[in-house]
Amino acid sequence: MKKSICWVILAAVLIFAWASVSLAADKICIVSLQKVMQGSNAGKKATEDFEKFREKKSQEIKNAEKELQKMKDDLEKQGSLMTPSSRSEKETAFQKKMRDYQLLVNDTNEELRKRDRETAEKIGPSIMKVVNAIAEREKCALMLDTTALLYYAKENDYTAKVIEEFNKTK
Repeated sequence: MKKSICWVILAAVLIFAWASVSLAADKICIVSLQKVMQGSNAGKKATEDFEKFREKKSQEIKNAEKELQKMKDDLEKQGSLMTPSSRSEKETAFQKKMRDYQLLVNDTNEELRKRDRETAEKIGPSIMKVVNAIAEREKCALMLDTTALLYYAKENDYTAKVIEEFNKTK
């Protein structure tokens, strides 16, 4: 009985030692895809275009808000002096303008999400080609994105190399 327990323990120790050695040989590489998108030339250009579009739409929304506020203020100030039919017309116009404003905001948000997705779909495959090439060249057993990691050794971070090589390909 004691002999079999010793053999089981010895086998477990040997398996553990072998597994540790084989895992140590596998290189785990890290890359921040978000930093690549923000730091690469193509990503910076896409971000610049996105920000210009967002600013334009933001200005449209601010103008619509000002117009709504003006209509509301006029309605509050002059409401008691208006005839019921005139007040009803102004309230209906205000409600219509409010619906138009809400549609503008919703459409703008959807358009921003769509543009963001399109940018990721346009640049993403090129970035992944570079990531794969670096992973193969560096003999990485695994290449992980930093978004799901709590900690990683900085010497395993290949983000700068990905950005550099991606900028060369574009």
